[in-house]
Amino acid sequence: MQMTINEDHFEQEVSTSSLPVLVHFWAPWCGLCRMVTPILHRFQSEWADQVRVIDVNADDSLRLANFYQLTTLPTLLFMQHGQVVQRFEGLRGRDELKRILDSLMQQQLLEQTLLQ
Repeated sequence: MQMTINEDHFEQEVSTSSLPVLVHFWAPWCGLCRMVTPILHRFQSEWADQVRVIDVNADDSLRLANFYQLTTLPTLLFMQHGQVVQRFEGLRGRDELKRILDSLMQQQLLEQTLLQ
């Protein structure tokens, strides 16, 4: 299940996660953010044992928005051990997001296989 957090819990939920974390920065006024949310829910369900999806309302977490230098919403940060591995901005729609997420997880699976 997707979790919504604020900046008070960000460090705890992201940096200490044993799984990679996909952070979805959004805002209530952002139409594209609302459009991609169901895709992120489905993504979380499909990859539940291999990734966590966390929502952060950028309007309510201005310190985080500034720290990660958000210039557009939605912004997705794929993080491991508290470090940004990939950043996605300016998404153009559902198909592009689905393709990006599937590619990202295939890459993760390949890296995990190579490390074993």
